[in-house]
Amino acid sequence: MATPADKLAQSLAALKALQDAKAVAIRASDLTRVHRERLLKNGFIRDVMKGWYIPVRPDGPAGESTDWYASFWPFCAAYLTERFGEDWCLGAEHSIALHTGNWNVPRQLLVRATRGGNKPTGLLHDTSIFDLRLEVPAPQDIQIVDGMRLMRLPAALVACAPGHFAAHTVEMRAALAMISDASDVLARLLDGGHSSIAGRLAGAFRNIGRDQIAETITATMRTAGYTVNETDPFTDRPPVAIGQRETSPAVNRLRMSWAEMRGAVLERFPPAPGLPADVGAYLRQVEDVYATDAYNSLSIEGYRVSAELIERVRSGNWNPDNGADREHQDALAARGYWQAFQKIEETLSRILQGTNAGEAAQADHGTWYREMFGPSVAAGILKPADLAGYRSDPVFIRQSMHVPPRSEAVRELMPAFFDLLRDEREASVRVVLGHFFFVNIHPYFDGNGRMGRFLMNAMLASGGYPWTVIPLAERRRYMSALEVASVNRDIRPFAELLAELLAQR
Repeated sequence: MATPADKLAQSLAALKALQDAKAVAIRASDLTRVHRERLLKNGFIRDVMKGWYIPVRPDGPAGESTDWYASFWPFCAAYLTERFGEDWCLGAEHSIALHTGNWNVPRQLLVRATRGGNKPTGLLHDTSIFDLRLEVPAPQDIQIVDGMRLMRLPAALVACAPGHFAAHTVEMRAALAMISDASDVLARLLDGGHSSIAGRLAGAFRNIGRDQIAETITATMRTAGYTVNETDPFTDRPPVAIGQRETSPAVNRLRMSWAEMRGAVLERFPPAPGLPADVGAYLRQVEDVYATDAYNSLSIEGYRVSAELIERVRSGNWNPDNGADREHQDALAARGYWQAFQKIEETLSRILQGTNAGEAAQADHGTWYREMFGPSVAAGILKPADLAGYRSDPVFIRQSMHVPPRSEAVRELMPAFFDLLRDEREASVRVVLGHFFFVNIHPYFDGNGRMGRFLMNAMLASGGYPWTVIPLAERRRYMSALEVASVNRDIRPFAELLAELLAQR
């Protein structure tokens, strides 16, 4: 007779078969009632709506949102395809967001479908799909990306609501910069006789410095007999020059976001005191704060470390063959933190002696990372290849609606990020935006928070500010401020938090 464990194993085998087939959205019909109820009871699947489920981790805390945010896009793709077949696509605005690399989870996903119900469908964690009963573009204007049916970028720009330009300036300018020639946009403008839209797009292209495209749009429409009045849908000028040849939306978004956020940081962060005269004294103060920094930084990441363990690691009285240390990864993380800290001090020494902070961080951050995870490689938990460099697969951040850039974008973003650090003249901006954009890009599979705080303190040193610890007691506020900056593009709470912590030093 099968035991409860045997029965659960059979149900897990059925779930594994679905996951092996890359199923994220699980329909009720995909599992027998017995398997479905057993998996629900034991916490291996969760219902999203009637008849639809997603796999989840059974050890997740109550109310955990990470599994849902990681499943959001593939779930929506599968659900919408099951419901509408090929007769649906995302609205223009969400299509533009995905084209520019913004895969953050929206509160409400707007979808066009000829059989749409004009009402929202509630999903988990206060998210929803709103299917609008609207005509779906012709097949040649649809592009499928990871199962999501998007309007192709030229068609989306034509269909985009006028107010969206000023409300989402960075995203819209990045999208416009992806258009290298007026032809694709013009074909759609002429086909529909969209003279007012032509004037708006001409003004938008001129706003980002693409005068030739703007002139071609207006001249061609007028030649075809349309009256075109050029209007700029933006209410300001771009914060940075957008190169004629730079079409990477990720890099353009990064540069524009950095420039837009600078002012808020400068208003809220104290001026830099300047490099200290006594470099040795500064470094001794850094050494004195190590134990406090290590405890808080590791604890923020969920490691359980004690002052005793930190001291054993620092003194070298740490034995990876000790059974108590080998039981969990906490000791390995503490050892890696100590090793990385030594390398950070070397970087600080060079910065304090006048080396450009951005250049020093770019040269050394790979070493920090390798030292931080070296003990885990030595213990066989990680493979040596895991230290090779930036991530090569997607990652998701716990309980965050922010979806980090795809791995191919990371390789474009990181050189641009360090260029911004190198060229930034204000240390306060390097501190706040350096930390924020590093963790926003999330270049590594693990350790991004620790690396971001290391980077923050390297940039603090570049202005003569003291090493500053983000305490575990402020974890919720810290994570919330990063989330607001990532999802709502509001850097003010994060800048204010760091300024307050600095004032307490």
